[in-house]
Amino acid sequence: MDSGTHLVFGIGLAGLASIDPAVASDQTLYAAVLLGTVIGSQAPDLDGLLRLKSNAAYIRNHRGASHSIPAIAIWAVVITLLIETIFRFSPSWLHLGGWVLLAVCVHVFSDLFNTYGTQAARPFTQKWISWNIIHIFDPVIFVSHLIAITLWALRIGDPTIIFPLLYAFLIVYYIWRTVTHKALQKRLVQLDPGYQNGDQFILIPTISLYDWNVVKRRPDGRFFIGDFRQGKLRWIDDAKCEEHPAIDRSRNDPSIRAFLYFTSFACAEVQEHPWGYEVRWSDVRYRHRKQYPFVGVLVMDKEFKTLGSYVGWLSDERLQKRLRMNTY
Repeated sequence: MDSGTHLVFGIGLAGLASIDPAVASDQTLYAAVLLGTVIGSQAPDLDGLLRLKSNAAYIRNHRGASHSIPAIAIWAVVITLLIETIFRFSPSWLHLGGWVLLAVCVHVFSDLFNTYGTQAARPFTQKWISWNIIHIFDPVIFVSHLIAITLWALRIGDPTIIFPLLYAFLIVYYIWRTVTHKALQKRLVQLDPGYQNGDQFILIPTISLYDWNVVKRRPDGRFFIGDFRQGKLRWIDDAKCEEHPAIDRSRNDPSIRAFLYFTSFACAEVQEHPWGYEVRWSDVRYRHRKQYPFVGVLVMDKEFKTLGSYVGWLSDERLQKRLRMNTY
């Protein structure tokens, strides 16, 4: 999820902590839990600092080890110890640690529902787990939290009632979205007149509750990109992954390896120039204004020597500027 949603989750879990008698009866502990759940709800995304090193390092590692099973425990312990040092108390560390652990778990669990996914099953597997059920920013989740937090802040309602109701509602909402996703996934075979044996569909959530983006992958590596709107499936683009020696060589570049490590929906194309080749890998899951802005691009000379590279989110105009900066 986006940082704003993780933040309201952290505040909401602090409100939910009012159901814990030890927390509700101790204002100092309550303040510590609020601080702990807010920090815990953000901590796994501290790997965003890898942007300072390079986009490739960030893309390869974001939501990776920092969202793993060992990391969940480490974040909870470190945050709890830090807050205990600040507040200088120890008898209630189990209550504080429990709420911090819940905040970290909710962060990782909620990230599993979007398209980016996480490596939450590490160290058992490094597979990226993305269930494609909830958009990275879901207005229902965000607004429902804002309403509950506002009622709590203005003392209009009892937090022991407001927040259990909020999370009961969200559990039902997540179940409804999951059921809807699975039901539509099964319908796509009937809705697609061009369906062939072996075709695989991926449904991608949008900010709308009822609209989805769709990617179909053929066994030959061809991708069809479309959407599901107002009960109808339509195809708006297709991508045939090219084959070229420059594409094969590009796979050895660290930036492109990072890009391909993150996604299995990458398609490559080559532009030949008098000075060499420009290989562009695009993640076909993300289409915006007739473009695929999540790219890994490598510029090579005629001898396949790297002249410049870029991995990340860019428009065509910004991408060309960045490549010119790296090349000359």
